[in-house]
Amino acid sequence: MSGHSKWSTIKHKKAKEDAVRGKIFTKLIREITVAARTGGSGDANANPRLRSAILTAKTVNMPKANIENAIKKGTGELQGVSYEETTYEGYGPSGIAVFVEALTDNKNRTVPEIRNCFTKHGGNLGEAGCVSWMFHRKGFFTFEKGKIDENLLMEVALEAGADDVVDNEKDGLIEVYTDPLKFSDVKEKLDAKGLQYTVSEISRIAQNTVPISGIEAKRLLALIQALEDMDDVQKVYANFDISNEEMERLSA
Repeated sequence: MSGHSKWSTIKHKKAKEDAVRGKIFTKLIREITVAARTGGSGDANANPRLRSAILTAKTVNMPKANIENAIKKGTGELQGVSYEETTYEGYGPSGIAVFVEALTDNKNRTVPEIRNCFTKHGGNLGEAGCVSWMFHRKGFFTFEKGKIDENLLMEVALEAGADDVVDNEKDGLIEVYTDPLKFSDVKEKLDAKGLQYTVSEISRIAQNTVPISGIEAKRLLALIQALEDMDDVQKVYANFDISNEEMERLSA
């Protein structure tokens, strides 16, 4: 199965637990701040990236005051730390491509931390551009088969501007892909029709995947989890393929 689809689903199931501990708030506050700064506006209606970040924050019950303060820091109304967007690329166990998105206020701190994380978990940090070509940026939704009107979903998604609707029968999912700029519009149309998704995010989708299992799969998932636990890291992508049963077992 697609490692991306399954890993995304598992992460979303854990998101509210992480939010209770405040773990996810740091990352979302940084994203909202940077979105407000780089998008040229603190108005979510005029800033698609900011709108998406706010929607994500609301799904994990981030307090309204936190969201508003993060926006004000991005627009300069409040003083705050200046974060820089950066990416890191490398390889995990079995040569699996790993792409990391980060927001940092100090690259001199972040680079060695990420390099050490790769090394500790059987991977290595590579040069810029070594794996980025394998991943395409897309808006991404998943729906559970049997719990959704598939015909209605396809009609609404395509009319809203989605690029593709894929029947992932093997994993029991319907997957919807969009241009990142159309993500918010598609999401609004899906919400308006009451079409319940299990995952909704702007993501990087691997163009091909590599099968992995056993101890190597365990080491790869440990690397991904360790990277995602770092405050500076926003998202991690990898082009692996693993069975549903093993993914559930290793991520339990």
